[in-house]
Amino acid sequence: MPREYEGVRYISDKQMVIFDIGSAYTKFGYAGETVPRGIIKTEVKCAESKEVRKVFDYSDIEDLYQLLVEFLHLLFFRHVVVSPKDARVLIVESSLTPSQFRDTLAKVMFRHFEIGSLLFLPTHLATISTLGTDTVLVLDVGYQEATLIPIYEGVPILKAWQALPLAAQIVHQNIKTYLKDSMPDYDLTEEIIEDIKVRTCFVTTLERSKQLGADDAPTPPPAVKYPSIKSITILGEIREKAYEVLWERDNDNLSIPTMILDAIVKCPIDIRRALAENILLIGGTVMAKGFTSRLKAELLSLLKSELYSEKLKIKTFKFHTAPSKPNYTAWLGGAIYGIADFPSRCLTKENYLKLNRVPDWTNLIDNQREIIL
Repeated sequence: MPREYEGVRYISDKQMVIFDIGSAYTKFGYAGETVPRGIIKTEVKCAESKEVRKVFDYSDIEDLYQLLVEFLHLLFFRHVVVSPKDARVLIVESSLTPSQFRDTLAKVMFRHFEIGSLLFLPTHLATISTLGTDTVLVLDVGYQEATLIPIYEGVPILKAWQALPLAAQIVHQNIKTYLKDSMPDYDLTEEIIEDIKVRTCFVTTLERSKQLGADDAPTPPPAVKYPSIKSITILGEIREKAYEVLWERDNDNLSIPTMILDAIVKCPIDIRRALAENILLIGGTVMAKGFTSRLKAELLSLLKSELYSEKLKIKTFKFHTAPSKPNYTAWLGGAIYGIADFPSRCLTKENYLKLNRVPDWTNLIDNQREIIL
C-alpha cells in the first residue's frame, strides 16, 4: 500500500500549509482539509546535549532561533513532508504572542527555509471560520494560560480581553502535588501526569465542589489503577479535585468564570446578550469531562452574587459546538481561511527581505493605502 503522505508532494504547490504552534502541542496540515495531518509536541531533542527542550522555554533570541530552526525542520521534512522553499505558510497564533517570538519565527521561515509567503492569523479570529456567526465570545484554555477575547461582527473588542494563568499546566501541578504526598519516591514525569489527567480525572459539579471541604463531604468516587512501570492507585479524591484549581478565585477575586463576566461587562451594553449567547470554548483543557456544564453552573451562580447582580442583567448562557474537537478548532479555522486568497495580508519573501521586519496591522504606517493620482 502507498504511504499516506505520498500524495502531499503533488498538491503541496497549490495548498497552503497550516501551522498552529501551541505551548504544548503543534497542529499541522493543509488548507481545505477538515482535520490536521498530525499533532506533535512543541519540543525538540538537541543534537549535542540529547536533551528534550520545549520551544517556548527559550533563554534569549539566539536560543529561540536555534530551537525554531530544529523544530520547523522536523515539521517540514518529517511530518508535513514538503520542501519549504517557496511554500505558502499560514501561522495560527495567539493575539498575546510576544513580538520577539513572531519576529524570530518569520526570520527563520524566510531566511533559513526561504518560504514564499507567510500569513499570521489570530487564534480567536480563526475560530469564526468554523461557525455560522461572526459574533462570538472565544475562550481559549490551553496549556500555559486561558485567554478570552470577545468578537462582535468580526471585529475583536481588544479593550475587553482577559488572560489568566489557569490552564493545563496548573492542573498538572495540582495532580503532582497530590500524588507526591502518597508517592514521594516515584518519578512523575510530565507525560505520566498528563496521561493520568486525561484517563482518570474529571470536573465535578458545583454542588459537590461546595461540599468537598466540609465535614459532611460526599463519598468520593472510586479509586482506579493507573498502569505504568509501577501500578499507581489514583484515589477518587484526587480524580475529583484535580480541576478545582481552575475555579478557585485568586487574591484579585479572578477565575475562569469571572473572566467571561468581566469581559462582558467591559463590552457595550447592547451587545452583551449576544456575546453571552454565543460562547465558544477551544483548547485541549476544555475537553475535560464536565468542564462545560461546570462553567455554565459557575456563571449562573456568579450572576446572583453581589459582584455581578447589579452590573449584568443576563439570565442565560449558550455555548457553540464547533464542527471539530476543541483542541484543533483554531487550526480548522486556519485551514478554512487558507482557502481564500488574501494576497494583501500575506507577507511575501520579497517584501520581508526589503523591510526586514514583520508588518504590524495595528500600526497606521503598515495600513496606509496607496493614493492613486
